[in-house]
Amino acid sequence: MLTRLSRLTLVCLATLLIAPAYAANVPSDTKATVKKKPSKRKAVAPTVVEETPDTKDARSTDFECDAGSKVTIYTHETDESRVALRWKNKLLQMKRIDTTTGADRFENTKAGLVWIGIPAKGMLLDAKKGQQLANECKSAQQRAIPAETSPTATPPVAATEPVKG
Repeated sequence: MLTRLSRLTLVCLATLLIAPAYAANVPSDTKATVKKKPSKRKAVAPTVVEETPDTKDARSTDFECDAGSKVTIYTHETDESRVALRWKNKLLQMKRIDTTTGADRFENTKAGLVWIGIPAKGMLLDAKKGQQLANECKSAQQRAIPAETSPTATPPVAATEPVKG
C-alpha cells in the first residue's frame, strides 16, 4: 500500500514538473498574439505621501514602558479620529479603529504599527511581524493609581500581624 502511494506521489510530482515545460514547446492552435510596442513614457509609480503629524497645539502624554521604552501620544481636542505617536525617534500618524471592547485602538497600516490603550496600560504592536514592541506602557497618571487587588489575594506583608517568635 505504501509503495503504491509513493509511486503515485512521484508520478504526480513528475507531471507537475514536466507539464509546464512540455506546454511551452507545444504549438497552440490559437491565433498569434500581436506584440504591443513599448511605451515611450516611463511608468510612474503612485506616490504615497504620508502627511507629517501635526503636533503643534496638541496635548502630549508620555508613557514609560517595560524594558525602558518610551512612547509619546499627541492628541487634539478637535480630532479624536487621529493621534500622532512618537516611538524610537519616529513620529507617525495613527488612525482610530473602532473596537467592540471600548479600548482605544490606533493603527498605521503603512508602518504596520498598532497602539492599544486601555485604562490600566497601553501597548505598541508590530502587526506585520505579529509581535509586541512595547508593553506595560503607563502614563504618569496611570502609574499614580495603585493596582487593584482581588478579594482572594493575600494582603500585603505590612498588613499582616507580626510573627511572634
